[in-house]
Amino acid sequence: MREILEAEAREDFNRARKNAFFSQIFTLFSSNQEGLLSLQEVREKLIPRGETYRGMKTVPLDQIVGSEGRYRDFNSQFLPRYEHLRSRWQRVDLAHLTDIILPPVTLYEVGGVYFVRDGNHRVSVARSQGVKEIDAEVVALETEIPLHGTMTRENLRKAVINHEKKLFLQRLHITEFLPEADFTVSATGRYDELEKHIHGHKYFLNECQVVEIPLEQAIKSWYANVYRPIVRIITENNLMSRFPDRTPTDLYLWIVRHWDQLKGQYGLDFPLNAAAEDYARHYGASRGHRFLRSFRLGRKILHLLLRLQRYQHRRKKRRRIKEEEGL
Repeated sequence: MREILEAEAREDFNRARKNAFFSQIFTLFSSNQEGLLSLQEVREKLIPRGETYRGMKTVPLDQIVGSEGRYRDFNSQFLPRYEHLRSRWQRVDLAHLTDIILPPVTLYEVGGVYFVRDGNHRVSVARSQGVKEIDAEVVALETEIPLHGTMTRENLRKAVINHEKKLFLQRLHITEFLPEADFTVSATGRYDELEKHIHGHKYFLNECQVVEIPLEQAIKSWYANVYRPIVRIITENNLMSRFPDRTPTDLYLWIVRHWDQLKGQYGLDFPLNAAAEDYARHYGASRGHRFLRSFRLGRKILHLLLRLQRYQHRRKKRRRIKEEEGL
């Protein structure tokens, strides 16, 4: 009987690995991401305010989106990505098949979703077996940013950026002063840098004033005399085509930083237009870079197709051996 159950556990792992493989192929052609979220990465982006022990809970498995230390070993559906996981995965699966009660997993809760602290294989086996919930000991990390069960790295990045933008607009009341302005960025931490630009411009304006100017006046001056002229140069020179998936505000911040470096090398009179062109030339993606990226994607697809061919060949061979043994 045990030999039958062990064979079933092996077949369960083979099926899970096959599903993980096909999921990897699918994600090459979609915007979805393959891996789990890293708890460390989430901590760095969300900066939780504290921890609270929640005790024992029954947690929906589809709300577990990441891991503290094994996020590279499983994909976003908690399917095993590597062969070296087989031994432990099958032991956990065998316990499941023989109705052995395993200890509860331990999880971190962050913004309404969960990350595995201990029990990654148990979560993986439970999901593969169609289980909907799992018993867990939970510690909550407090954050203002809500997350959800389909959260990917891309979703997380956007959620943090949106939260930072909201705080930036609230602190400076920019929507009241500049209702038409759009300061979208593509990475976290950039609104702090943008706010420093505004306060730096305000400090510069105040040097020539007896009475300190109000923040509203400084923001409007910065927007009209600093931000908009640089964005106009970006648009007129079609520089955004060299920086796919970025925004004018991203490029504004990079060009200002680059311009300051060039002025330090060549003098304060170094022209802004030249700084923008120099930045795009050195750091923008050329046609060659875009072609190389497409070529690398093609190689990756070919590699996966070859793996699929080998997998199908091994499966046919195993089936043939079983048929011969049956004869």
